[in-house]
Amino acid sequence: MQTLTPDRLSELLPAALDRADRPALIVFSHRRWSFVFQRPQQLLTRLAQHFDVYFVEEPVFADAEPALMSATHQNGVEVLTPRTKEFASGFHDSQLNAMRPLIAEFMASRGLRDPLVWLCTPMALPLVADLEPLAVVYDCMEDLASSSVVPPELAAREQALMALADVVLTGGPSLHEAREGRHPNLHCLPSGVDAAHFAPENLDGDDVEAIVASELHRAMPHPRLGFFGVIDERLDLELLAGLADRRPEWQIVMAGPVAGIDPATLPQRPNIRWIGPQRYEALPHLVSHWDVCLLPLALNEATRFSSPAETLEYLAGGKPVVSTPIRDVIALHGSAVHVGKDAEQFVAAIEDLLDEPPAARIQRRARGQALVDARSWDGAAAAVAAMLLEYAPAAPAAPIVLHEPLADAAPLLAPRDDSAGIPVLTDRVELPAQPLPM
Repeated sequence: MQTLTPDRLSELLPAALDRADRPALIVFSHRRWSFVFQRPQQLLTRLAQHFDVYFVEEPVFADAEPALMSATHQNGVEVLTPRTKEFASGFHDSQLNAMRPLIAEFMASRGLRDPLVWLCTPMALPLVADLEPLAVVYDCMEDLASSSVVPPELAAREQALMALADVVLTGGPSLHEAREGRHPNLHCLPSGVDAAHFAPENLDGDDVEAIVASELHRAMPHPRLGFFGVIDERLDLELLAGLADRRPEWQIVMAGPVAGIDPATLPQRPNIRWIGPQRYEALPHLVSHWDVCLLPLALNEATRFSSPAETLEYLAGGKPVVSTPIRDVIALHGSAVHVGKDAEQFVAAIEDLLDEPPAARIQRRARGQALVDARSWDGAAAAVAAMLLEYAPAAPAAPIVLHEPLADAAPLLAPRDDSAGIPVLTDRVELPAQPLPM
């Protein structure tokens, strides 16, 4: 095995600015780029340093000539939104027929041939063959079959994608276990964290996001409990209401977009504040005002394979975390997270944390920081880039700049976690012994 150090990585990965022939990476996603800044955005913005990344969203309807609308973001990712006259949602077959000529025209206009293709959803699989890809990556970041609305073609398309893909990534140990044995190149890649983004010492009190967060909390008494993330069927609304009712003096802040559920079902209490979608830049400032961070996820089919990225982000902010017993949370972060299965147990766990002795607080923070240090998005993206370069022709180029350094010498696969029994990708990267294409 050949250890991939930061210097070796710089030799292998394409340059960010000075190569006209960088590999093209075409991504098909069921989530819009601007929805929330999560796993796809974290990985792809980093991969855009080394690949030309084109992010293809689900189509939107317009009573106008079909077109592929393009927007290039500051991070280098070009977001492509198909505009069609089809009413069907998502990557429906009628939409795929409308998308094919748009994508073909775009590929020809840019001179793109033999791209790498990355799918976040199996529903886009019928578009892949036309692209004649060098390799196909399936990022199985969530179990779409557990959603409340499941396209009838999903199961068959995922089976076909598992057979076609060259690389399969899973979003956590539980997803990895569910697909183990179904693909020879299966990797567990849990969510990472941008530790510097959430570190309290890096927050600028004069930043506009800081000022807005301070104003939001100005008249709010302590203790303050907070959550940020997508507010959907995975949230345990009954637990949340029970927590608010049992401790009406506690203030609960719920930040994030509502998706897939009726906003009228959200519990309304004097001590619950629903503050809506927030920019990624605002999240560390919100966390800085909270005493305890919450993961009040329901224990249902929708969360059976959940591996919430918010856990590490809370810990990077130096805050205590109370979660329901989500399997991946316990497997990956159990040493630093308190667990409660209902409102009563949440109350008990929060009270323990609010009364935490200084020595215990120091130890808890140290455990949390160790978890944060082990899994950065920089490390995850570098590991994925190394895999992709096994398929993409790339010549040595100028050094790249990582947000954080990788460990100098350690394996791509960490030792099997005792809780999950699944090897997971970490910041520490090895390359296979065979030479990479140059």
